[in-house]
Amino acid sequence: MTEPVKAPQHLWVVGILTLLWNAIGIFSYTMTHLGKLEDLGMTADQIAFFDSFPAWANALWALGVWGAFFGSVLLLLRSRWAVMSVAISVVGLIGTTIYQNFMIEVPAELQSIPLNVMIWVTTLFMLWYARKMRGEGVLR
Repeated sequence: MTEPVKAPQHLWVVGILTLLWNAIGIFSYTMTHLGKLEDLGMTADQIAFFDSFPAWANALWALGVWGAFFGSVLLLLRSRWAVMSVAISVVGLIGTTIYQNFMIEVPAELQSIPLNVMIWVTTLFMLWYARKMRGEGVLR
């Protein structure tokens, strides 16, 4: 019988920081679907943009934000399912990126290349990190 692998300190740092980051995506998604974008200071045109998303684009957005959020939670719980959750998030991110960059015109004031890059970097880092932790036996 092998001794359980102790969680490295960086697991808690990565887990908590990504949980906080992904909570922003959950907040945005939730406010959009509760019809509360005006409370965030969005204009009628900006709200109409988000309301125009077809169901499949909303489903991909949900996969992206909820997959990443639960991936962070599962990392903190040291669950091997964190890898699958973050992989689902990547699928959602690919879909929403394709939709927003090739299938719809995003209003200029909602375009943010730095934010989009940060989302991609964080999500791909999470996938790499979760796989690494699973491979090292930290995730059970």
